[in-house]
Amino acid sequence: MQQTKTTDGGDGGRAGDTPGRRVAVIKGESTAEIPVHLLFRDDTGSNPVVPQPLAPVPARRAVPTTPLPAPARPATPGDPGLVERPGPVLPGVVAVGAGVAALAGCAAVIWSARVLPAALTGVPRLHSYTHGGTGIGPARWALLVLGVALAVVCFGGLGRGRVGGAWVLSLFGDYRGSVRRTGLMWTNPLLLRRRVDVRLRHWRSEPMPAVDADGTALRVVVLVVWRVRDTARAALAVEDHVVYLREQVEAAMARVLSQLPADAFHDDAPTLRDAEAVGDALTRLLKAEAAPVGIEVYSAQPTVIEYAPEVAAAMRRRRVAAIDARHRDAVLTSVVDAVEDTVTRLTSRGLVELDDYERRALVKDLTVAFYTGRGGAEGA
Repeated sequence: MQQTKTTDGGDGGRAGDTPGRRVAVIKGESTAEIPVHLLFRDDTGSNPVVPQPLAPVPARRAVPTTPLPAPARPATPGDPGLVERPGPVLPGVVAVGAGVAALAGCAAVIWSARVLPAALTGVPRLHSYTHGGTGIGPARWALLVLGVALAVVCFGGLGRGRVGGAWVLSLFGDYRGSVRRTGLMWTNPLLLRRRVDVRLRHWRSEPMPAVDADGTALRVVVLVVWRVRDTARAALAVEDHVVYLREQVEAAMARVLSQLPADAFHDDAPTLRDAEAVGDALTRLLKAEAAPVGIEVYSAQPTVIEYAPEVAAAMRRRRVAAIDARHRDAVLTSVVDAVEDTVTRLTSRGLVELDDYERRALVKDLTVAFYTGRGGAEGA
């Protein structure tokens, strides 16, 4: 739609204009093309047109995002009888002392039996040691066996506890307790010890496939911060708690991302771009799924949410088109507001008196001028 430039001769030219002729209100106006559809009409019929005030255009408001709904189905139940409890453990110094005492007792029994060979007594020059004693009888043999067994048990059960680690003890498949102590300690050598890492850990996933609510293919990377809270469940309730957590992350991510679209191109609606809301929903879901195996999840945040390579180019063009449409809508809204404000001020202050035809002509001219000025300023 183009505007035709006209000139007049001042006030006298206005009085001599015909009713159907357009009168220029703004002097020195230039022709310009309006790239928007303006619902203006130049009706010259007999029916008068009642001037309608321009209604203010409400500003676009961002719709506040709401948290994603909690999972509908209950989490997997765990074994209520399998709970971490302290295991049987003694300080390592006590075991070392008992082992040394057992070895000393065995040496005393052998010494008292006078059965040490001369080669052993000659080296330290124990000339007072007499050979050819009565020998080792059944009583001495029993003491020797008992002493050796005690030494083996004492030294065989020694272990070292480290910071950030724990031992899960079991005897013939039965859970006997967990040990979180550090330093030298002693446990029953017959107990099977499984080491479990109880430090605060984080895991960054590889790009995993997913789909949004519209079925668009996505690639997502998730960062999970977690630790083992119950060592008994982590070691005995599941085959591998680390693998279990990784698979639950993938399953929870698929459930959460399928509830919202990745982008709302023409609407102000919650999307997957709200990383805080998505992270909160993912964390709640993982907490419920990982609790039965003794894992405590602190946070699960998506670090990357992007389109899959096969749809990335098409969705990028769609996003650019949506941004351009919003930009043009915002420019047109500001132009309409500016025109309304200008016309209202001119008429309310009595600066001009306009009939219906002149009012519409003024609105047209102001719209062309403001829109052209906005386009030139933004293009520069």
